[in-house]
Amino acid sequence: MKNTELNDIHVGLGAKMVEFAGYNMPVQYAGVKAEHLSVRESIGVFDVSHMGEFFVSGENSFAFLQSILSNDLSKLVDGQAQYTCLPNETNGIVDDLIVYKFNTNKYMLVVNASNIEKDWNWINSKNSHGVNIKNESNDYSLLAIQGPNAIEAMQNLTNVDLNQIPFYHFAVNNFAGFENIIISATGYTGSGGFEIYCKNSQVIDIWNEVFKAGEKFNIKPIGLAARDTLRLEMGYCLYGNDLNESTSPIEAGLGWITKFNKEFTNSEYLKNEKENGPERRLVAFETIERGIPRKDYEIFSDTEKLIGIVTSGTMSPSFSKGIGLGYINTNYSKIDNYVFIKIRDKLIKSIIVKLPFKA
Repeated sequence: MKNTELNDIHVGLGAKMVEFAGYNMPVQYAGVKAEHLSVRESIGVFDVSHMGEFFVSGENSFAFLQSILSNDLSKLVDGQAQYTCLPNETNGIVDDLIVYKFNTNKYMLVVNASNIEKDWNWINSKNSHGVNIKNESNDYSLLAIQGPNAIEAMQNLTNVDLNQIPFYHFAVNNFAGFENIIISATGYTGSGGFEIYCKNSQVIDIWNEVFKAGEKFNIKPIGLAARDTLRLEMGYCLYGNDLNESTSPIEAGLGWITKFNKEFTNSEYLKNEKENGPERRLVAFETIERGIPRKDYEIFSDTEKLIGIVTSGTMSPSFSKGIGLGYINTNYSKIDNYVFIKIRDKLIKSIIVKLPFKA
């Protein structure tokens, strides 16, 4: 099992450590609810150094990535990032990821930790364009500094005006005393903030400087459990739960990152599916009666017909109610439809809602 460079710091802070994607990772420190609310209300920092970083370079980089990714890279300017996915050839998804454009001949792909090896093999198997692909996952660390106070708290650590980096754009500049740090206005929480990509040798110093700078904002370390509740309140998909090798981007509500003005892996099938409508859809629901939905719980109609399955569920720390995502038969997927989640042999009345979840 691997450790991130910050492992000793997490243990020293009293984190509960768990195995995740082959890494020892902090799942919580003070507690999920407290950590969740720190990010929603002020600022928190996640060590997500287990994520993968691939660099793609060479004169055919753009054409190569256009042929394997679902979203349209031609929309990007230098210094912009884009959410996208790698469709497979069997109507599912190899991975969802973020692509960063440095210039037309250089990109970074940030992939899910549990899929690094699979993605690496898939991308290389598709490389008929002769581009250079480097896996630098073991050399990079990643801190997600998230929350409404992130910009103000971190501004003194860099010469870049953080207010001037638009959402899903990035700058390569100095940060916390180091040069050439990737400062990205991205995140997985819906509360604003930045993700900082640095070399492993730099991350302990950067972590310490970040916590000094955030002290007056009561900055807190945040574990993977709160990362999950934060993303779920926004309705962001998690690979392995809401996305996998047999869920199509159209079913998953990711039509907005699936662009048919170009050809890419399995684009013909996906275009037909979009035009004809999928047989099932990923929906968001909240419980009306008491109960906490969990992955793999069954979803029933009001006539007690089995219509789907929960892919993600939790008790929302912000709204104090059960929330979840799940795939259900398209005929039952309209907003405001009632569905029933089977929780401990009881059917719990729930309602399909529009994302993000609200109070």
